[in-house]
Amino acid sequence: MGKGRILKSDGDIQLALKNAKTIAVLGMSPKEERDSNRVGKYMMAAGYDLIPVNPAKGEILGLAVQEKIEDLEPGSVDILDVFRKSEDVAGHVDGAIALKPKLVWMQLGVENMEAAERLMEAGIDVIMDKCIKVEHARLVV
Repeated sequence: MGKGRILKSDGDIQLALKNAKTIAVLGMSPKEERDSNRVGKYMMAAGYDLIPVNPAKGEILGLAVQEKIEDLEPGSVDILDVFRKSEDVAGHVDGAIALKPKLVWMQLGVENMEAAERLMEAGIDVIMDKCIKVEHARLVV
């Protein structure tokens, strides 16, 4: 397995977004005013298959919510979009590695270098401290 890397260039980010089909949103809120909900709605409207992940279960944006990333089928997600505090990201690394997404995207304000190193060692690319909605609108639309 190749070593993952931190994607920073517009070209790498654009390519990752264009090649992705399914996005799991870790920490997605059912509340419409929350960033995670607005980002999820935008990404769905942009044509991505979305999987909300939140221990609250139920339904968000008409989609069944998965309780945790460990409940998802390995290889079924292209991007794991993380809406968690920076210090909480490390607690999701084992689940992310088992999920085998191509990319773990830590949202704006979320950075955890230790988690990123472990993900990259497992061959998973990482983006930190960027909003997937902003980058998509800027680079893909």
